[in-house]
Amino acid sequence: MRLAEIEAIMLNVGLALFAGFIFFIIYDLAKKSNAGKFGTAILFFALGLGLAAFLIKSVVVEYIGGGI
Repeated sequence: MRLAEIEAIMLNVGLALFAGFIFFIIYDLAKKSNAGKFGTAILFFALGLGLAAFLIKSVVVEYIGGGI
């Protein structure tokens, strides 16, 4: 296995862990602020949208760059 392959795998693992940690932070924020069901949904939507934009940007850059 080449170094570039290991780096690509670890990047994907790192991004998955990062996304999971972000969702844990959003959940903890909703829990500590007693947001309720609707408030929790709004928090996940609004803050999760930022994470989704980050991930979509990475996919689009790879697609435009010819990586896919």
